[in-house]
Amino acid sequence: MLYLHDVWVNWFEGEENGYNVCHFYEWRKDDAIELLDQVPVLKVSAPLFHYLENSLAEIPKALLEDVYQKAYVRKNHERIQLDYCFIATDGYGIIAIDTIGYHIPIRKSRLIPRQEQLVYEMMKEQEVRTYPFQQSEKEYHILSPHPALMSGLTRKERQLKQLLFMALDQLYGTKNVAEVRYWYTEWAPEKYAYIQQMSFEEAWNGLYEEAKHGWSERHVHLCERLVKGQPFFEKLWEMEQEPKVN
Repeated sequence: MLYLHDVWVNWFEGEENGYNVCHFYEWRKDDAIELLDQVPVLKVSAPLFHYLENSLAEIPKALLEDVYQKAYVRKNHERIQLDYCFIATDGYGIIAIDTIGYHIPIRKSRLIPRQEQLVYEMMKEQEVRTYPFQQSEKEYHILSPHPALMSGLTRKERQLKQLLFMALDQLYGTKNVAEVRYWYTEWAPEKYAYIQQMSFEEAWNGLYEEAKHGWSERHVHLCERLVKGQPFFEKLWEMEQEPKVN
């Protein structure tokens, strides 16, 4: 078992999609950065790496046994043992995981570039460790969008796009045909007459299908208007409007 020492991590909790586990260049000043004193590094198969990075499913038992209590975090000059914390790589991607005592990857982090390079060098000649696991086809939906819909966006844009999807999902729950026609017309005023003839399902699907691709000022405008008057959504919106947010 090989170990990496003095590892800076920026934990993202409960993220089932790897695109929300931000790379170093997207870390923010107010993120809670932690220092791992020691953490085991595993070279795993590409399918297992993808599984760990893009799900909150059970980690293979044999893997958990291999890393049990082999990682330490440094806090206030104390060295605290962690039950299941490790770095996994398939030779291409790298991710740090801490289960906080559970058997699923609750917390995930990328590494800083210098330490990523160290992992690549350490693992270059290492054999892939084989861990049997139950693979299943991942299902994406409006609250867990497909990576293709998030590709090329900044952290701020991804956050706002997911907020827009949350607001659209809530709009779907209203089943209010007049309201959904209104918002679709906001998005595409040139289709006003056509939209007025639509059923609820047609209007909502039309809006979602058009809004789900890319990110633009038009998306920002729709998102801002949709969340207005909804305290929880407004708070999420405001968090992304603070200065120096990338």
